[in-house]
Amino acid sequence: MPDWLISIPAFIVAIGVLVAVHEFGHFWVARRCGVKVLRYSIGFGQTLWSRTSPSTGTEYRIAMLPLGGYVKMLDEREGEVAEHERDQAFNRAPLHKRAAIVAAGPGINFAFAVLAYWLVFMLGVTGLKPVIGAVGPDTRAAEAGLVEGDEIVAVADDDVATWQGLRLNLLERALDQTPVRLTVREAGGDTRSVMLDLSRAPAEPAELFEHLGLSPYTPDATPIIADTVAGQAAARGGLQAGDRVLAANGEPLSSPRALVDWVRAHPGQSVALDIERDGRRMTQQLRLDSVASDSAPGDADSGEPIGRLGAHIGVDASQWDALQTQRRLNPLAAVPAAVSETWSVSALTVRLLWRMVVGDVSWKNISGPIQIADYAGKTASVGLEPFLSFLALISVSLAVLNLLPVPVLDGGHLLYYACEFVRGRPLSERVQAMGQQAGMVALLMLMSLAFYNDILRLFG
Repeated sequence: MPDWLISIPAFIVAIGVLVAVHEFGHFWVARRCGVKVLRYSIGFGQTLWSRTSPSTGTEYRIAMLPLGGYVKMLDEREGEVAEHERDQAFNRAPLHKRAAIVAAGPGINFAFAVLAYWLVFMLGVTGLKPVIGAVGPDTRAAEAGLVEGDEIVAVADDDVATWQGLRLNLLERALDQTPVRLTVREAGGDTRSVMLDLSRAPAEPAELFEHLGLSPYTPDATPIIADTVAGQAAARGGLQAGDRVLAANGEPLSSPRALVDWVRAHPGQSVALDIERDGRRMTQQLRLDSVASDSAPGDADSGEPIGRLGAHIGVDASQWDALQTQRRLNPLAAVPAAVSETWSVSALTVRLLWRMVVGDVSWKNISGPIQIADYAGKTASVGLEPFLSFLALISVSLAVLNLLPVPVLDGGHLLYYACEFVRGRPLSERVQAMGQQAGMVALLMLMSLAFYNDILRLFG
């Protein structure tokens, strides 16, 4: 199935849900504050569906473009308001009510993230244990004394259970540029503490772990015969299910792909396969089959003979299973964990945004709808828990973005209200209009940059 058949629907669901949640925050608080809501719209452009409530007069609407939404409230600045409805106009509401209505959108996005993480922790967070692979020489990890097979179980006083948790924790600590204490469990089970120097470590997320010399441990990928096809080379040569193929004609084989490529390159030849069976090493002699290449017509190697073993190849799944871990909490324990995760992700997002402003982190990290759709499709194809985690992350990002003090965004309106509180009167309409124009330009520039980054990633 093409990836876009999953990515596009997943993207529409994700953005639709998050926009609906955000706008519902504005809608719900506005109603509670006595402000009349004229329209609650999910999406922009041509109307796909609409319904007007006979009791409140509010139009509920779903539009063609799902990249946003809005709540239109009664407001004397946008049109004439009947005398009997003026007390329901947004512009007539007290300052604290207007601020509450505006802040409710980002606020409910944070609440949604807590809910999503709460469900994730109850379903169970699955991931790879933070076991270290080969440590490169002259790296911070080597200086700290870390070796292949060490499992990092805590960063300072924070327990970590997965590589994802380790990445987020170390990224946040790297922004402080100070050494951090790691608690490490050795392959034999003993624990020790080491100090990892994060001074002058790059705050760039894509570069940090490479700079530190940390990478996930990769277990033995020796190819294993899963089963053989009757009458073909593997069966004729006496290979059996469970045989571990170590080498071919003396050439070590490090992965199933290496075995397949080697076999294809030796059609019809007699070969000696070094295998391990029931703990004993032995050599099996066999002659590979030769078949015509199944390349597409017109390819240079179309019809050329290739070797065939006649077996299904796998790896020792038990070694990968041993690296898997799952954290599952009961409903009560999941509440503080979800709040803490939402806070950590929010704080990290704010700090990374600031580092982008000062130039420590590249603007290439900003993603647009194409990249978000790709992530939505990938997480949705894996399962409910990864998709919920994705929704929580995007919900936090949406909340933080909307709280930026940029006119047009919710944070810009809150900035205006803060000025009104200090001055005792609103800013002039001219000043507000100029701010709106500047904010619109800034937002368009940010959107253009996000699209540009997406296109660069799309074409490699």
